[in-house]
Amino acid sequence: MPDVSAPRSTLRQRARRALARTLLSAGSRAKRLVSSTIGGEPPELSPEVEGLPPYPVVAYFADTPLQAYQLRQWLPVLERVAERHPLAVVTRQWELTEQLRAATDLPVLYALELDGLRRVYEQIDVKVVVYVNNGWRNFQSLIYQRALHVHVNHGESDKISMVSNQAKAYDHVVVAGPAAVERHRRALINFDLGRLVVCGRPQLDLDVVPTLDPLPGRRTVLYAPTWSGEDDANNYTSLDRYGVAVVRALLDLPDVRVVYKPHPRVLDGEDRAVAAAHAEIVRLLAAAGAPHERPLRADVRGLFAAADLLVTDISAVGLDFLYLRPDAPVVLTDRRTDRARLVAEAPLAGAADVVDDDTVGDLAGLLAANLAADPRRDDRARLRDHYFGFARGESSRRFLDFVDDCVARRDALVAARPGQGTA
Repeated sequence: MPDVSAPRSTLRQRARRALARTLLSAGSRAKRLVSSTIGGEPPELSPEVEGLPPYPVVAYFADTPLQAYQLRQWLPVLERVAERHPLAVVTRQWELTEQLRAATDLPVLYALELDGLRRVYEQIDVKVVVYVNNGWRNFQSLIYQRALHVHVNHGESDKISMVSNQAKAYDHVVVAGPAAVERHRRALINFDLGRLVVCGRPQLDLDVVPTLDPLPGRRTVLYAPTWSGEDDANNYTSLDRYGVAVVRALLDLPDVRVVYKPHPRVLDGEDRAVAAAHAEIVRLLAAAGAPHERPLRADVRGLFAAADLLVTDISAVGLDFLYLRPDAPVVLTDRRTDRARLVAEAPLAGAADVVDDDTVGDLAGLLAANLAADPRRDDRARLRDHYFGFARGESSRRFLDFVDDCVARRDALVAARPGQGTA
């Protein structure tokens, strides 16, 4: 990376030397902009701004490859948006830029500095900027005044991180359904609920190729814990509290196949207790051998079809499963052993058995009971509508129509400004 202590003019000179001639080539579905560097040093701006065509819609992502799962799950939906409006992904991290260019036909643009980001936005005349997380660098993008700014998050979850005062910074916040509206009403003060746009979860409309086949003679239990979060308030993982006990109990049940799929950030995280529990679970499953599975980097949704039971934490995984597999029971975990709080903050807990300090002593019985019967099916059906509320396909239609409306409304708003055309 360039020496950030050097004067800005020097940095720009180095970046120009590092940035080779930009090549513009046609992709199968969208134009793709490819830039090269000299000596492996990332450029300051990519590509040359003056060569960029208009992109009325931008998906902005300023974080590193560690958080890239947040954007990747939106790429198929964004590719559908691009069929209606030219769309580019804008990043601030060069390694991620290179990875995304290999993963999608969408143009992926890169701007290291804030001035470069502003120049890109002005050149492409962006009208709608979409944000998939609450990264702090989102606020650098929000300074651009001639666009509507839309937050879509990267999942539907009852985690506290889903309802931040950061929502007040965006023109619109796309949410899944009534549960999300209630979540914002309950958690935030002085927030205009009119900013919320209910669209379901478009990702759940996508066809996912099953990556795990049912196993005749075995009942499949998917254990899919989340990570430990950025702070204690956002820590919902069961791994360090109950994870090893859950897997041991499952291995002791007859005719059960255990499938372990943790959150991507468990694999690269720095929480020692979580890492130790993860390592022990991997060891246990390896020692147990077939037919148990450890698809650590798979798309978790590709594992749903074969699951007879999901054991998970408060996260998007449980709600995605609720929508896609309403016929299969869910067991939730609660590391805080506060049932009243859990049910108040996570309605799904009212339709699932819960693993906590009070029930962990009879894990085998709790898990066996959920494999033998499904007495909470009707409750889950009701909650499925409360969280999502749409049949498959409706979420995508609503989201695409919403983006159409934002593009058109932005043009009308800009045209109506005094001294139109000024920033």
